Amino acid sequence: MHIAIAADHAGYPLKQVVADDLRGAGHTVVDLGTHDPNQPADYPDLVQPACEMVRNGQAQRAILICGSGVGMSVAANKFPGIRAGLCHDHYSAHQGVEHDDMNVLCLGARIIGQELAREIVQAFVTARFSGEERHKRRLAKVQAIETRFLKP
Repeated sequence: MHIAIAADHAGYPLKQVVADDLRGAGHTVVDLGTHDPNQPADYPDLVQPACEMVRNGQAQRAILICGSGVGMSVAANKFPGIRAGLCHDHYSAHQGVEHDDMNVLCLGARIIGQELAREIVQAFVTARFSGEERHKRRLAKVQAIETRFLKP
C-alpha cells in the first residue's frame, strides 16, 4: 500500500517509528515532513500535501501525527473525499475503515505511547471497507453533506 505520512514537530519522533514499521511491513511510505523536530511546524501545511496525495490517488491512505491529533483531524476533514479519524484505540482504527471508509488516520503523539500507536496503525492499514449496504448507505449520506458544503 502507498501511504503518505506527515507530522508536526510534536509528532516527529512517533512519525519516524511509524514510518519505519510501515516500510518494514512492505508498504511504500512517502514522508512529507516535518524533517526537523527542532523547528516549529504548522500542522495545516503538512496536512495539505498528504490529503492531496490521497485525493489524487498517489496514496491509498495517510497518517497524520501532531501533539493531540485534533488539529490534524480538523484540517484533514476540510478536504473533499477525505475521511479522517482521530483514533487512540485499536477498535476505532479498524472500525473507522470497515464502516466509514476512513482513509486518513490522525494520532496524538502526546496522548498515546509508541506501542499503542503501532497497534493502531497496524489495525488501520490492514482494515478494509466492508461494503455492507448499511455502511454504503451511511457513507452516501456523508458524501451528500460534503457535496452540499464543500467545493471539490
